[in-house]
Amino acid sequence: MANKTYIELVNDVLVRLRENEVTSVNDTSYSKLISKFVNDAKRQVEDAYNWNALSETLTVSTTANLFNYVLTNAGIRFRVFDVLNDSSNWFLNNAATQEMDAWFLVNTPEYGSPRYYNFNGVDANGDTQVDLYPIPDANYIVNFNIIKPQAPLALNSDAIKVPDEPVIFLAYAKALAERGEDGGLSSSEAYGLYQTSLADHVSVEGNKYPDEFTWTPT
Repeated sequence: MANKTYIELVNDVLVRLRENEVTSVNDTSYSKLISKFVNDAKRQVEDAYNWNALSETLTVSTTANLFNYVLTNAGIRFRVFDVLNDSSNWFLNNAATQEMDAWFLVNTPEYGSPRYYNFNGVDANGDTQVDLYPIPDANYIVNFNIIKPQAPLALNSDAIKVPDEPVIFLAYAKALAERGEDGGLSSSEAYGLYQTSLADHVSVEGNKYPDEFTWTPT
């Protein structure tokens, strides 16, 4: 079953608040507010776990004598799962900035197939830059396997990637906290529903990859 769209998420929250459904997330000032809570909740759920639906592989194709590369479309919020030198069949290790500085500036730099990486700033587009070491002496394929959060939902038809139920419960809790108690569910009770739902979905996800992730509820 496909995950819910932006408009479906907003309407689900509105119904729980005993408000009228809308045909667009921007129909009313209140639906606009709920849409903000939905995106806030989506981001929080994304950050809570390494969801498989957010996994992505970014490929860097090196050029001889060039050590700095841009992870195009990566942004800055991603989390690294592993980095593989596909050409040499080994994993790269993350090196501290001080180590990289010593290798590049204090000692005579080595050239060869990369074994280390270090993130080094962002480019003009806001994408993360990475330094590789040794400095590549030829063309190598380096794959960055990452967990990359989805861009904020914008269109009514945008479908969420992470489980939608905890997102709905958290957005609902945020909406209840914003407008105060009204005789229905309290914001703390709604937040409890979110925590239970999130834990349930993490458990289901974790059973698919039992050796890969650990998670502590917050």
